[in-house]
Amino acid sequence: MSRIGNVPIDVPDGVSVTVEGRTVTVEGPKGRLEQEFRPEISVTVDDGRVVIERKNESKRAKSFHGLYRRLIDNMVNGVSRGFSKTLVINGVGYRVEQNGASLVFSLGYSNPIEYPLDEALTATIEGNNRLTISGASKEKVGQTCAEIRSLRPPEPYKGKGVRYEDEYVRRKIGKAGIK
Repeated sequence: MSRIGNVPIDVPDGVSVTVEGRTVTVEGPKGRLEQEFRPEISVTVDDGRVVIERKNESKRAKSFHGLYRRLIDNMVNGVSRGFSKTLVINGVGYRVEQNGASLVFSLGYSNPIEYPLDEALTATIEGNNRLTISGASKEKVGQTCAEIRSLRPPEPYKGKGVRYEDEYVRRKIGKAGIK
């Protein structure tokens, strides 16, 4: 029994949810998102609530039940409130700049790295070392932040690199030297 899937999703004011065939469309003040769902699941909208039900009791249907409930809930939250993640850049000479629709990173390599930003996302730079990515799609925000972090992951000796704001980097001690 999926406990997550059984909870209906409340739709806030200003957000509309429509179901056509096997596609759910959510529109709100922050944008418009679409999601296809599997035939094992049925989605209905009534009285400002979205109800997700499974058509049979197979293991596959039970797995998709909670998954699609969470995906549609994230879509409703994204178009109403939005999602954001903050990255911190540590290191001497490491910085980020915005150049039009792309971000330019100086991360200790011989050339700067240009990262094109999706038009559905916005980037806010505080100082030279704090970057906030925000948008309506939780998936796009998370994937973009993961790709940016992979440009120079934090290293354990000095802590240099790109990390999430709430990420803890476990530090190691260096060589002990000769005594």
